[in-house]
Amino acid sequence: MNRLALALAPALVSALIAVSALPAAAQNASQIGRVRGGASCPGCNLFQGDFSGMEVRGLNLSGARLRQADLSLTVMNRTRFSRADLRDVEAYGGVFSGSNFAGADLTNASFVGAYLDGSAFAGAKLSGTNLSGAQLSRVTGLTQGQLNQACGDAATALPSGLRIPAC
Repeated sequence: MNRLALALAPALVSALIAVSALPAAAQNASQIGRVRGGASCPGCNLFQGDFSGMEVRGLNLSGARLRQADLSLTVMNRTRFSRADLRDVEAYGGVFSGSNFAGADLTNASFVGAYLDGSAFAGAKLSGTNLSGAQLSRVTGLTQGQLNQACGDAATALPSGLRIPAC
């Protein structure tokens, strides 16, 4: 190696380390703004978006990245979240009746006190999901295997024959 290459090598290594520490895909403010305005946005990057307190219905957010988003006290009835990334979402007190969570990843999400009746959960990943006080008595596609990965409390309302481990 020549001297210049040897001199630049530490700087190049430092730059590569710094770039690799950046988030892989930061949020997209314009896409978050569109959804906050009531528009559908399938496949959008809504990472860490603040949707708290919104009242919309019938959005298509299929395949969207909503990881770490705030859906607290949101009313999103009949919204399509199928195959969406909802990991680490905060959805305290949200209302999602008739919504589609089929194939969605809800790992470590918090749906404490959420209203989910009429929603579909076929193939949804519920590992570490907190469903304490959630209303799920009339959901479809929910299995005991999914619930075994989640947690809830005595106030969690489930379909007949299903149970949930305590948080």
